[in-house]
Amino acid sequence: MYGKKKAQYEEPKIATGIDDDEELSAEATPEEIKRGEYTKVITLSYDDERTEE
Repeated sequence: MYGKKKAQYEEPKIATGIDDDEELSAEATPEEIKRGEYTKVITLSYDDERTEE
């Protein structure tokens, strides 16, 4: 191979100006699903609220 070696891992990129919560929580349309134009999105959150017993 010639030229630069492609990075094995690239950080995901989201264009500036996109409302992450709104865009990432939007459901794919049936047409998009048929064409395979969708991405499964999993949201993880850390609950730091602790209760004392």
